Amino acid sequence: MADKPKVALIGAGSRAFGLTVATDLLTFPELDGLTVSLMDINKESLELTASFVKRLVQERGLKARVEVTTNRREAIADADYVVASIRSGGMQATKLDLEIPAKYGIEQGVGDTLGPGGIFYGLKNASALLAIARDIEEASPNAVFINYTNPMAINSWAILDSTRLKYVGLCHSVPGTARELANYMGIPYEELSYTAAGINHMAWFVELKWNGVNAYPLVNEKLDESVYTDPNHPAYRDLVRVEVFKSVGYYSAEDSNHLSEYLPYFRKDLESLKKYRILNHEERLSLMEKREERKKQEAEKLKSAAALPFNRSGEFGPQVIYAMETGTTTKIYGNVKNTSLIPNLPYGSVVELPVLVDKGGFHPVYVGELPPQLAALNRMDISAQELAVKAILEGSKERVFQALLADPLTSSHLPIPEIRKMADEMLEAEAPYLPPLN
Repeated sequence: MADKPKVALIGAGSRAFGLTVATDLLTFPELDGLTVSLMDINKESLELTASFVKRLVQERGLKARVEVTTNRREAIADADYVVASIRSGGMQATKLDLEIPAKYGIEQGVGDTLGPGGIFYGLKNASALLAIARDIEEASPNAVFINYTNPMAINSWAILDSTRLKYVGLCHSVPGTARELANYMGIPYEELSYTAAGINHMAWFVELKWNGVNAYPLVNEKLDESVYTDPNHPAYRDLVRVEVFKSVGYYSAEDSNHLSEYLPYFRKDLESLKKYRILNHEERLSLMEKREERKKQEAEKLKSAAALPFNRSGEFGPQVIYAMETGTTTKIYGNVKNTSLIPNLPYGSVVELPVLVDKGGFHPVYVGELPPQLAALNRMDISAQELAVKAILEGSKERVFQALLADPLTSSHLPIPEIRKMADEMLEAEAPYLPPLN
């Protein structure tokens, strides 16, 4: 077991993250004997996840070792990989991210990437992730830091500009959307090949092929006028992405509720939300509460199950660890620093694109220039991301205001004095959850 890796899962009390990643790791025979260190500040949730992981090890007769701790430094010590998925401030902070902007007429349906909610989500989560990164630098400086926490671009940019860690940010939106596109076209997913690139939650399928042939004509054919009127159409609730696709010629790798927040065109008023079938902030909060209740019910079912599921989810994180441990070259989609990988996006920003992984680490793939209409929409968001990162690294309230000033959703609703007023209100209300800001 001495040559097997130690993997620390920070935020393991979230079973959708902790149990999924741990299960995937355990399904690789080559990794059997590894140590999984489960860490969370919520002891009750942590112990429940730990009970499932320990049970899997026992049921499958595995050699894996399971550690359980609420001490982050203890989990990270001697780790070869640190995988994080956190939500700083919990539901109470998330409510403020959504409810305060709604008072100013800005309705968000997610609030985890950009918009006022996404920017403040970044202030909270990036600060917590930077504390994790400092622990890694001190306790396990050679460890690989794998992050699942949103807002992915803002968080990754802050970490990459502040540390020398081996780092990648991961999201499953690209393969998830590829499966949706296969469904829209009525073809097997396995027959689809693609390349996506851009920024997290606004990457674009710059190449999409079915059995080696350009699939976009078929996508265009299937996404006809019936998508707007037929409730049985598979893309009936994907109107934002459909409209953007019809306008720019390429499909975006995140769903309509998300994408509508990163552009100034769709969330004008409640009527617009109905037209595009996208969530308002109250619906979002209600769904989050229902999701938490559903997770509790699923956990109860798992407790009484004869045997726990042992299926590999396909999450990129465990694949990264497998590739680096075995030398098996694997392609993932990762968030990395733009070192002219996409030349018409700002150098030093964070881009999402194909990354090859092997024993030598991460090898981002040069994509080249995006079609100019795609780069233009990405750059609109990157400007706000850059200012949010500066707010985090400089500890500056004024930079927070400037990030909101550049944010496409905020600036499409409010004049400058109202943006400042909203920023001040959010800064005051969320002060208990935020890092020190001057």
